[in-house]
Amino acid sequence: MTRMTAAQSPYSPADRPRLGLRERKKIKTREAIRAATYALVKEQGYDATTIEQIAERAEVSPSTVFRYFPTKEDIVLTDEYDPVMLAELRARPEDEPWMDSVRHVMRRTLDLSDREDPEVLRLRAHLGVQVPAIRSRYFESMTETGRLLREALAERTGRDPESLEVRVSAMALIGGMMEVSMYWAENGFEGELRDLMERALDVMEHGLGPENPSGPRHRP
Repeated sequence: MTRMTAAQSPYSPADRPRLGLRERKKIKTREAIRAATYALVKEQGYDATTIEQIAERAEVSPSTVFRYFPTKEDIVLTDEYDPVMLAELRARPEDEPWMDSVRHVMRRTLDLSDREDPEVLRLRAHLGVQVPAIRSRYFESMTETGRLLREALAERTGRDPESLEVRVSAMALIGGMMEVSMYWAENGFEGELRDLMERALDVMEHGLGPENPSGPRHRP
């Protein structure tokens, strides 16, 4: 049986700040819970997988699982990329065009995701499409990511993070990234995720032109 490895911390191993023993144990536990979940889901499906089974496979108690992940859906969806994305955005030059900064951050995030087992990435995307509870939780988690993005965008532009313009800009990006993941899964994971991400960013930056610019345009 092929072993599925959990999504590792983006700070691991080479560029991870020096952590204390307690923090290293927390990361190890989180990764063990994820690895157990992915393996069980692959073996028997998502609905048949219980917290008790996950805890037994990860060699922790059910209460420990819930301490790290409030719901079973969170085990599948939670990653540690949001703080990295926010830090990367804040580190970009203030005069850099916003979409250039976004492209840099998304490429950096994909670089980090390359450390994960490709099978895990596909499984997460597949479950996001196939399991209503995960899809619902996915939307909730993206709302939190959007809040962090609003903060970074507001700092860059000097706008209120709760202004309509900032909220629309942030959630347009978040929504686009969600659609990339769903499109990838719905189409049998054809093509490179990185290429799909670049296509989505092109649309967000330049708008949606006619599919065939030289062809006839349809009038409404």
